[in-house]
Amino acid sequence: MFPSNAAKELSTTLSALQYDRLFILCDENTARHCLPRLNGQLSIVNGQWSIIEIPSGDTNKTLDSVTRVWQTLVEGKATRHSILVNLGGGMVTDLGGFAASTFKRGIRFINIPTTLLAMVDASVGGKTGINFGGLKNEIGVFRDADQVIIDTHFLQTLDRDNILSGYAEMLKHALLSTTAEWAELLNYNILEPDLDQLSQLLTKNLKVKERIVREDPTEQGLRKALNLGHTIGHALESFAMEQDHPILHGYAVAWGLVCELWLSAVKLGFPTDKMRQTVSFVRQHYGTPALECKHYDQLLALMAHDKKNIGDTINFTLLADIGDIRRNQTATHDEISEALDFLREG
Repeated sequence: MFPSNAAKELSTTLSALQYDRLFILCDENTARHCLPRLNGQLSIVNGQWSIIEIPSGDTNKTLDSVTRVWQTLVEGKATRHSILVNLGGGMVTDLGGFAASTFKRGIRFINIPTTLLAMVDASVGGKTGINFGGLKNEIGVFRDADQVIIDTHFLQTLDRDNILSGYAEMLKHALLSTTAEWAELLNYNILEPDLDQLSQLLTKNLKVKERIVREDPTEQGLRKALNLGHTIGHALESFAMEQDHPILHGYAVAWGLVCELWLSAVKLGFPTDKMRQTVSFVRQHYGTPALECKHYDQLLALMAHDKKNIGDTINFTLLADIGDIRRNQTATHDEISEALDFLREG
C-alpha cells in the first residue's frame, strides 16, 4: 500500500535533501483540488516555495509550456541546487520532468502523481517529454525522478473518465503479466470503485511495470512490451488532437488494445475467448471512437512516426497469450485497416 499523506512524505523527502529553492509545478485543476492538500501540512525546510501553473490537457504538453516553466525558473532564480516538484497527472509529470532534466543541464525533481493514469504509467520508468508536430511524446529524455510519492487519496478528486483512463493502462499491464491479474481487473467494479481495493490492485499492477523497466530502462528490448496498445492508441490520440477533439490517453490505449489484440489473435493465435472478453469490457466502459474508413490513411501516416518503428515498417508489441509477449511484430496496411474495422464494430 502507498503512503496516505503526500505532504508528510514530501516533507520527509525534502528534509533529507540539500537544496536552495523549491518550485511546485501544477495545472489549474491540481492547483485547485490537490495543492490545498499540501498547503498547511507541508513543512518546507527553507521556508517558501514558488508555484508554477500551466494549462491542463495534453494539447498543452508543448514546447510553449516547457518554455513557460523554464522562464519561471529563471525569474525565480533557480539554480542547479533547486528542486522542482511535479504535482499532477501524466502531462504535468512528463512535461515537468523534461523541463527539470534540461534546465541548467538538469535539476532534481520529485513527482507526485495525482491521477490513476499518472500513478500507474507516468510515475514509473523515467520517461519525460512533450508532444511536437502533432505527435505524441516526440521530444524527451530518459531521467528518473529523485522521488515518486503516490498518495491514492488524490483519486477522490477524479471523475469517472479519468479513473477509466488510468484503468486502461492497468489492464495493459495485466495482459503482459498473468491470467489471474487480467481476470481480477475484468471482475473489479470500476463503475463504483472501492478506492482501498483499487489501491491494492494498483500496488500489484505497478510491480509489472517496475520489473520490466528494471530489466530494460532505456527501451532496448523487453520494455517495448509496455507499448502494447500504443502503436494504434497513440495514432488515435494524435488524430483526435488534429481534429480538435482531444481524448484521454487511456481511452486511446483501450481502443488500441482492441485493435492489437485482434492482430494478436489473427497473427499469433491469441485466444479468441480472452480477446472477446477484453474487447467486451472495453466496449462496455470506453465505447468506440468516432472513426470512418476515410480516416485510415491519416491514422496509418501517424503510425509511421511511431518511435518503435524500424525504417518504414510499422512495429507492434503483440501477444500469443496473456504474458506471452512478442515484440517487434509487423502488420500490413490491410491488416491494420481490418483491425480498425473490428474496433468500429461497436
